[in-house]
Amino acid sequence: MAKDKELAVSEKESKKSDKSKKPGRIAKWFKELKQELKKVVWPTRKTVINNSIVVFAAMLGFAVFTFLLDEGFLKLLQFAISTGKS
Repeated sequence: MAKDKELAVSEKESKKSDKSKKPGRIAKWFKELKQELKKVVWPTRKTVINNSIVVFAAMLGFAVFTFLLDEGFLKLLQFAISTGKS
């Protein structure tokens, strides 16, 4: 029974020591995060605008392609159904 009490006390102490380490670890993590963000090469406004235009144009192109493909399959299906009735 004495061993159980000793284990319980040592577990409580280890939990306390873990909790006391967390604020320091969190502060260290934020310091390292700040250092890493300083190393990031952020794009210029012109680059962001150019890339956005390219993405928008690609989306528009794929949308038109998908629409034309859908309309083509619809016409093909309508043709197949109309020739099957005769």
